[in-house]
Amino acid sequence: MIRVVPDPCSGWAPWLVAGSLVLSGVTSRASAASYEFLAAPETDLNRIYRLDRATGEVGACQYALEEGTAGVTLCYPPGEGAGPQVPGEYTLVSSRHEREGGIFRVDLRTGMMAVCYVLNDSVVCTPQAK
Repeated sequence: MIRVVPDPCSGWAPWLVAGSLVLSGVTSRASAASYEFLAAPETDLNRIYRLDRATGEVGACQYALEEGTAGVTLCYPPGEGAGPQVPGEYTLVSSRHEREGGIFRVDLRTGMMAVCYVLNDSVVCTPQAK
C-alpha cells in the first residue's frame, strides 16, 4: 500500500517561487535602468545627453542629415571632465533656458554639480563644484 503524505511546504512553495521571480525581475530592471537621457534645453537643437547614473559619465548624440540617406546619428564620446567620476548617484538637470545647449550633471549624494556640453567632437564638463 502506498501512502501519500501531504507536503507541509506545498502551501507556500508556489508563493516562494513567485516571489523569487518577482525579485529577479526587479533586480534585472534595476541593472537595466543604469542610464538616464535628457534633451538639450535649446529649442532648435536635436541633441540628447546620456548619463551613466553610477559613474557620472556623460555622452551625447544627435540626428544629422546625410545626402542620399535617411540621415545619421552623430554621437559625441565623453571628453575632458565627462568621463567616469567618483561613484555616486548622478542625474541630469536642464536649465530650461531655450538658448542653452548644455545640461547640468548633479551628484544627488554630495550636491556637487558640473555643466556639460558638446565642444568640437566630444562632451566636456566643467570641474564639479558645490
